[in-house]
Amino acid sequence: MTNYRWGGYLLVAMGLINLRYHTGHANNLSHSLIISIPGALLLLATWTKPLQKTLEKKAIKYSCLLIGAALIIYAGVNK
Repeated sequence: MTNYRWGGYLLVAMGLINLRYHTGHANNLSHSLIISIPGALLLLATWTKPLQKTLEKKAIKYSCLLIGAALIIYAGVNK
């Protein structure tokens, strides 16, 4: 669960940093929420017992990795 939590914290932090540094740009809030909401949901899932068992499945691990990487790339390229 530690790796999931680190990833969740990373996405929330990147969303908040994106919100701060793109102040004044159009659709800034929606871009930041696209990044930080999945991170917050991932963090919530790591502290919920039934969802912890779901996160241990191999397919879910790869899906979370793919989505997380896509969101990190999105955070870097959106302006």
